[in-house]
Amino acid sequence: MSKQKSKFREYVEAIILAIVIALFIRTFVIQAYKIPSGSMKPTLQIGDHILVSKFNYGIKLPFLRTTLIPVGAPQRGDIVVFIYPEDRSKDFIKRLIGVPGDTIEIRNKKIFINGLPYSDKHGVYVDNFIIPGAVQPRDNFGPVTVPEGSLFVMGDNRDESYDSRFWGFVSKKDVLGKALIIYWSWNQEEHWIRWSRIGGILH
Repeated sequence: MSKQKSKFREYVEAIILAIVIALFIRTFVIQAYKIPSGSMKPTLQIGDHILVSKFNYGIKLPFLRTTLIPVGAPQRGDIVVFIYPEDRSKDFIKRLIGVPGDTIEIRNKKIFINGLPYSDKHGVYVDNFIIPGAVQPRDNFGPVTVPEGSLFVMGDNRDESYDSRFWGFVSKKDVLGKALIIYWSWNQEEHWIRWSRIGGILH
C-alpha cells in the first residue's frame, strides 16, 4: 500500500513540476500564437501558428508589466505582439515602424521617418486608390512624434490593417514579445497544411 502511495505521489509531483515549468516558460520565455487575420500578409497568413519570444525585450512581472531584467529594446522592423490598446482582452501583432522620438508621416502611402523616406521593404499595397488625410488616415497621416515609452506599429498589409494610424501608439509596457518562427500553418478554407511555411524565420 505504501509503495502504491509513493508511486502515486511521484506521479503527482511530476505532473505539478511539469505544469510549473510550462507556466514559467509561457510567462517568461516563449508563447504560441495563432494568426486570425490578414493584416500582416504576406509575412503572416491566416492560420499561421507562431512562437513569440518573451525574453528578447526583458523579463516582466505578469499583470504589472514591470520589467525586472532588461534584455533589449524593441527595434524598428521587429514584428511585435502587444496588448491591443482599445480592448485589453485582445493581443495584436504588427510591425514596429516608429520608436520613441521618431517623427512619422505618411504621404500618399509613402512612409517618412524623421523627414526621410522609409525603406518599406515589408509593406504591401493592394489598393491603388489614395484616400485623402481629411477623410481617414490610411494613406495620408501625420506628422506625429512617437512619445517616450511608446511605439508606432503598422500591419505589413498596409491597405488592410487597423493599426497606429487609426488608434494611436502602443505602450512599451504592453509589448508581450517578438515573433520568431512559424511552427505550423494550416489553410482553413482549403483544409491543407502549408508545409513550405513551417519553420519560416520571421524578419
